[in-house]
Amino acid sequence: MKKLTVTKTLTIAAMLTAVGIVLGFYKIPINQFIEVRFASIPISLAGLLFGPAVGGVVGALVDIGGYIAKPTGPFFPGFTVSSALTGIIFGFFFYRKKPTALRIAIAEVFYTVLIGILLNSYWLNILYFHDGFTATVITRLPKELIMLPINGMIRFILFQALAKANLLAVED
Repeated sequence: MKKLTVTKTLTIAAMLTAVGIVLGFYKIPINQFIEVRFASIPISLAGLLFGPAVGGVVGALVDIGGYIAKPTGPFFPGFTVSSALTGIIFGFFFYRKKPTALRIAIAEVFYTVLIGILLNSYWLNILYFHDGFTATVITRLPKELIMLPINGMIRFILFQALAKANLLAVED
C-alpha cells in the first residue's frame, strides 16, 4: 500500500480506476443475469503495473465507483470482492514478471474459473436464486467460455505493448 503514496502510482491508478468505471457503463446484455463487460481490463493493468495490493484497491474502487456513478441493480459487496480479487490475481501473476502468452493464458483461465464462473455465479445465486448455484453456473458458463479467449487476446496485446515500450519492471 506504500506505493499509493507515490504521486505517479496514485495518478496512474486513479486513471485506470476511471477507465474501469467508464468501461463498466458499456455492456452487452445477454439476458437479465448475464452481461459482457470489459471493466476487468484496466483492473488487470493496475495489477500488472503496481502489484496485487494496488490492483486490489483499483478493482474495489472500480466496482464501488461504477455503482455510485450509474447503479444498475442493488449494491452487493460480493461483487466488490470479486473486482478486488481480479486486481490481486493479475498482480500476483504479472507484477515484475514477463507477460508471456502462456502466463496470460494461465492467469485468464484462473480468473475465469475463480471469479467469472464460481464467485460471480455464487453472488448472483445469493442475490436472486438462493438455491440454484449449479443452474447459475451452467447458465453463465457459455458466456465465460466465449469471453476467455477474447479477454486473453485483449490482455496479451496490451501487456505486450507495455513490455515493448519498456514500461514494465520485469525481474524474470
